[in-house]
Amino acid sequence: MNIPRSNNPRIVIIGGGFGGISLAQKLQKQEVQVVLLDKNNYHTFQPLLYQVSTGGLEPDSIAYPLRKVLIGYDNFFFRLAEVTEIIPERKMLQTTIGELSYDYLVPATGSETNFFGNTELEEHAMAMKSIPQSLNLRSLILENFEQALLTDEYHERDALMNFVIVGGGPTGVELAGALAEIKKGILPKDYPDLDTRRAQINIVQGGERLLDAMSEKASEKAEEFLEKLGVQVWKNVRVTGYDGKTVRTKTDLTFETATLIWAAGVKGATIKGLDAKELIAGGNRLSVNEFNQVIGYPDVFAIGDIACMQSDDAPARTSHDGAASYPTGTKLGR
Repeated sequence: MNIPRSNNPRIVIIGGGFGGISLAQKLQKQEVQVVLLDKNNYHTFQPLLYQVSTGGLEPDSIAYPLRKVLIGYDNFFFRLAEVTEIIPERKMLQTTIGELSYDYLVPATGSETNFFGNTELEEHAMAMKSIPQSLNLRSLILENFEQALLTDEYHERDALMNFVIVGGGPTGVELAGALAEIKKGILPKDYPDLDTRRAQINIVQGGERLLDAMSEKASEKAEEFLEKLGVQVWKNVRVTGYDGKTVRTKTDLTFETATLIWAAGVKGATIKGLDAKELIAGGNRLSVNEFNQVIGYPDVFAIGDIACMQSDDAPARTSHDGAASYPTGTKLGR
């Protein structure tokens, strides 16, 4: 990787998200060598991915070059690479551009979409965890409206203009609101020869309320706001499958749609080598102590969504679907 040897300890950070960047900034005045690895050469401001998906923002509005974020830092090196395996007994990383040794390792790889083992949903549903995925979703939405113009079959036209969002968390709620605003203000102008009033936005939540991690008042206000925008809210409904045309649920409720957006959960983006079962907590996260040190590995510290730090004050809780939910480790940089 053409990284010079140093008498200072080498700290390798995997991931240029909020956690990875914040840690690198904290270390800039320490006597250490910092190496940041990421499969992209830009940082993504993920909270606004839904705006890219719906055309409210262009990708460069939420992406910023990693090298510019940390420009001028001494003993800092960035390499565009994907880590394929961690070999902790050798304190070595295998990457797409070669091997790299470390003195201390900090996985900050964040999270990825969790389909809970449902391969059919993974194949046909649209995710929204990266800029490329958001652009794919934007393209699909526009293509579906173009196709709706070309068909004379009302049932097919309605399916092309029917959007189903699975997951009533912040991502699902924000996306549903953005789509409803597009339906009201943009589609009638862009598609004057299409009856866009027939477009439907559905948000499906497996629990009893939207935004169930927030206060009940916030949930009520969010649901009230979405319904005023024309969004149909379905609660206590769990999606079980989607074949590209029909969304199936645990009840007799079905949806005919060409666009299913999956925002129903995430899991830690783990890397081979630290994925032993005894080290993984709920949601595919690495168990860490109060210093964000991965249990069983004194030289590895996980931060952000990849880490799970449990305590008496922040124990695991059970979600609506019976799965355990765990606090993420956030000592450094979220």
